[in-house]
Amino acid sequence: MAQGTAGRTGRRGRMAARKAQQSLSAPYTLRRIGLVSLIDDEAIAIIERNADRILDEIGMDFRGDPETLELFRKHGARVDGERVRFDPGWCREKIKTAPQVFTQHARNPARSVQIGGDAQVYAPSFGPPFVHDMEKGRRYATLEDFHNITKLHYSLGPVNHSGGVVVEPVDVDVPLRHLKMAHAHLTLSDKPFMGAVTAPERARDTIDMCRIAMGREFVDQNCVLYSVVNTNAPLVMDETMLWALKEYAQAGQCTVVSPFVLGGAMSPVSVAATLAQVLAEVMASVALIQLIRPGAPAAFGTFFSPISLKTGAPTFGTPEGTQFQMCAKTLADRLGLPFHSVGGLTASKVPDAQAGYESQAQLMGATMAGVNFIIHATGCLEGLLTTGYEKIVMDADRVSAMQRFTQGVDFSEAAQAMEAFFEVEPGGHFLGAQHTQDNYETAFWMGDMSDNGTYEQWAAEGGLWQQDRASARVKQLLGEYEPPAMDAGVREALDDFVARRSREIMGGHT
Repeated sequence: MAQGTAGRTGRRGRMAARKAQQSLSAPYTLRRIGLVSLIDDEAIAIIERNADRILDEIGMDFRGDPETLELFRKHGARVDGERVRFDPGWCREKIKTAPQVFTQHARNPARSVQIGGDAQVYAPSFGPPFVHDMEKGRRYATLEDFHNITKLHYSLGPVNHSGGVVVEPVDVDVPLRHLKMAHAHLTLSDKPFMGAVTAPERARDTIDMCRIAMGREFVDQNCVLYSVVNTNAPLVMDETMLWALKEYAQAGQCTVVSPFVLGGAMSPVSVAATLAQVLAEVMASVALIQLIRPGAPAAFGTFFSPISLKTGAPTFGTPEGTQFQMCAKTLADRLGLPFHSVGGLTASKVPDAQAGYESQAQLMGATMAGVNFIIHATGCLEGLLTTGYEKIVMDADRVSAMQRFTQGVDFSEAAQAMEAFFEVEPGGHFLGAQHTQDNYETAFWMGDMSDNGTYEQWAAEGGLWQQDRASARVKQLLGEYEPPAMDAGVREALDDFVARRSREIMGGHT
């Protein structure tokens, strides 16, 4: 019994030490290893030529906004109804004013992240209407779930970003959800977050809330929001996404253009054809951002998932998904744009082996490709229909491993450890060597969710499977959560803004 108690105490101590180390982790990762690209110069020329031909001969629809069509016409694009066509090279020339690297500022400056260059940012899943945990199973998400998940991501050091719609709080009226979600991101976390894109007034509300929290002048001169608009593939920017794009571009905030493509349904059944289509959609849309406000930050985004040609269902963790990322990143680099894409996706309904295999495959592929902003890095279940509580902390462990991997191998004099060879006799061991004693806490990556003890030790501690350990970890993190500091006057102003806008939106009947 005493031995078991000592073992548990030792494990708690190690977990506490790792937690302290995570709390001091960098706000984003600067990779020190090379990229993996699967596209050579000949293939690049083919894809870029095909994208230019698509835009020149077919064009792209920009729907529901005559002002946008007139702006395109004024700058030399060919407009026919809502269809806009572009001469080869026209979009690429306009995109040149977009920054290659920029900072998304967080409410806490120490949490601000670099977007682009060698930086990699890992962010939560986005948009699921359901949540899952091991005790209650799958259910519709509520505002309480949104709060809990935001607290978890704030508490997890490897997760660099608070995300956006981490779940849909279905107990809140749709017109008010953006207010409640932005309020949660700003008060329960001090990491950077994403803006609402479902209506122009919701985008404006999000910007105004950031002005309250961070100062109007600061927000007007800096990027504080990172927001994703999806094209309606193939080759359509619908009215909702278009108006959100305009709001954020006019305000100088980052807009990610991310075509949402289910390969075989929304693009042809090949990686090469989908690359050309996605490149065309991104170029036309980012060109519009630069026409609206030259120099406004933008990113090249992708969400590509092949469908099963047997069932029509999306598939995740496939070779084609990773191949696509490892080609699209090169295309984004050639445009001089940061690259945004997916990680951690799975079709599994629960945090089981399938979830682990598929999520790790996609996450590793995104990391190796050099994706600058990896969305859906944590929490995905059921093809993004569900966010899993346990899956969040399990995925955060894998994110931590990826971050260590991209830091590369240390070849410094200290890492060479030559003094250890002279200290330890041939045939001896290095466990007691001074070099080991000096470095044992940080020498090798250690995850929170993997059990590396003996079978006997595992059995004595309850024989818990990983999802059970993750459930306990979730409860621990939520139990220990403490909100970040916020000026009382700022908090009161945010509360008042949400109350006032709620009354205005609901006609005084909230």
